[in-house]
This record gives sequence, C-alpha cells and structure tokens, in this order.
Amino acid sequence: MSDKKYYDNAPQSIKDFVYYEQVVKARSELTVKNYYNDLKSFFRYYKISRNLAKEKDFSEIDISDITDDDIKSVDLQDAQEFLIFMQTKKNNNQKARYRKAVTLRQFYKFLTNNKHLFEVSPMINLELPTPKPALPKFLTLEQSLELLVNVDTPDPKRDYCIIVFFLNCGMRLSELVGINMSDIRKTRNSAGEEIYSMKVLGKGSKERIIYLNEACINAYNEYISPDITDVEVRREKGMRDMSAPTDALFLSRRRTRISNRRVQQVVEECLKKSGLGNLGLSVHKLRHTAATLMYQNGVDVRVLKDVLGHENLNTTQIYTHVSNAQMENAMNKNPLAKVEPKDKK
Repeated sequence: MSDKKYYDNAPQSIKDFVYYEQVVKARSELTVKNYYNDLKSFFRYYKISRNLAKEKDFSEIDISDITDDDIKSVDLQDAQEFLIFMQTKKNNNQKARYRKAVTLRQFYKFLTNNKHLFEVSPMINLELPTPKPALPKFLTLEQSLELLVNVDTPDPKRDYCIIVFFLNCGMRLSELVGINMSDIRKTRNSAGEEIYSMKVLGKGSKERIIYLNEACINAYNEYISPDITDVEVRREKGMRDMSAPTDALFLSRRRTRISNRRVQQVVEECLKKSGLGNLGLSVHKLRHTAATLMYQNGVDVRVLKDVLGHENLNTTQIYTHVSNAQMENAMNKNPLAKVEPKDKK
C-alpha cells in the first residue's frame, strides 16, 4: 500500500478491507480511496443515526472508534436509509449512491467470506440505484487535429508524444505514466515490415499489448534521444536516486517518472491553447476520443474492447451508443426536419 497514512484512523476491519482490495484484488489506489471514503460516510451516518456523533460537522465525525460490534449491528435498513440520507442531505446523484451501495456490498461480502463475521452478508439484498448511462464526452476529428497543432509547452516533443499516444491508443492516464522504455519493442512482421508494439499495465494489473501506428512511431522517435534512452546520461542529467535510475519513458524536468498530475496539467494547457478549454474535457476524454474515432472509422467493437483493455463487451458498447446519438442528431439538423405537411384543402 503506497499511502498507508491515509488509513491511519480507520477501524481495523476497514483497514483489512482496503488492504485486501488493493493487494489481493489489485484495485487501483484511487478505487481503494473511494471505497474508504464511502465507508467513512456510511459510519459517520451510523454514528448520527445512533446519537453517537460528538462533532456537528458531518465531515469531521471521527470513525476511528467504530468497533466490530458496531459493524455487526448494521442491517439492510441502515444501508437503505444511508443512501436516502446521501441523496436528500448531501445531494448525491444516482451515480454517487450507486458507488456507495457497491462499496457496502463489497465490504460486507469481505467481512462474511474473509473475516467470517457473518454467515450471510446483511447487504446481499441491497439494491443498487443504477445510474443512467451517460454518453462520454470526446473530441471531434477536427478538434483532435487542432489540439495536436497546439502543443506549445516547455517540453513539446514529450508532450506531443503524450497526446498522440492518448488520441491513438486510447490508454488510461495510469497506463501512460507507467510506460517504461523496455515496454516498447521493435520487431518485424511476417511481411518483413518493421512494427512497434507497447506493453501497458491496465486495471487489475492486467497486461495488454498495443501496436503503435505511424503517428505514434513518429512522435516516439522524435521524443526519444540519448538523455531519454541512455541510463548513464540520465544519471548525469540529475536523477534524484543515482543508484536506481528510472526506466520510465516519460520523464519530468527532474528526470524522474512524470506524475499523473503533470500529465493532466499538460493536457489542460494544450486544450486551453486550442480553444477547447471550456468544454469540460480531461485526460480521460482523450481516451473516449480515441475509442469513438476508431469505432466511427470501422473498428469492430470486439476488437475495440481488447484495444481499450475492457473486461467485458458491455463496457465498450457505450461507443456504439455515441454513434447512434450522432446519427440521430444529424437527422434532426436536416433543414427539412421540421417541415410540416401542407394542409389539405
């Protein structure tokens, strides 16, 4: 666990759960933090509902004194009333309440199967407030091209390569930041043509291979140079830990692996310079853009599933809905769309 201090004040059973989810189930650190925050909210509500909270501010209620007896006293009605409380008092939307319900089910499943606190989980029948599927935001082809010509940053070759990888490979932020030099391989196919492939580490520590197209190869070759590829040069350039130079592909100004936040800042900066800064776009929207453009240009949804690293096809199907919505919008924009039949005389 890379951030154990974050869970210092958690009751032991909650610590056991979050450690299990990250170490055994290989959940991302962000997912595990979300689980913990959801459980904090639930047990803050628990203390309010039983008049145990000394603090008036909900966000300040301490749950470190929650015991296994408290956890075992919770029933299905507590969970249902908690979700109503979060909707009416905390303005949680359906998506937020869905996640909290999933967290409770996962937590009590863990307590039942792994810690044996229950014979049957009290949350087994907790219904999930299924969120309405939202169509992903994405850049059009024209907007994508505009973004690529507006990479005007202190490290333009690196940042151009980053954006090209996002727009062409549809990778997640954590996957891009985690790319190592050794993950990119140059080989030849059966026709003797030179090809590049890249190994990325996706959700649940699952590896997949992405084949780089011409734009990615060109951006990569423009970016790499002796100070990027040569370990000794990296040392000379000012690595913080001289004994363990990083194998990271994308480096910070300090010659260490670039951070998630710095990549987000680069994308935000380039979107702003492209006149796209007010559209609510983000790094993840570049992943949506890659997926949408590939689907619109004939990539089979089953192939797209593997490119994106989705576990099941249902997750990928949203991009087919995007296309359907666009077709509906195109029909409605036809200037004849609202022509009414001539009155019969």
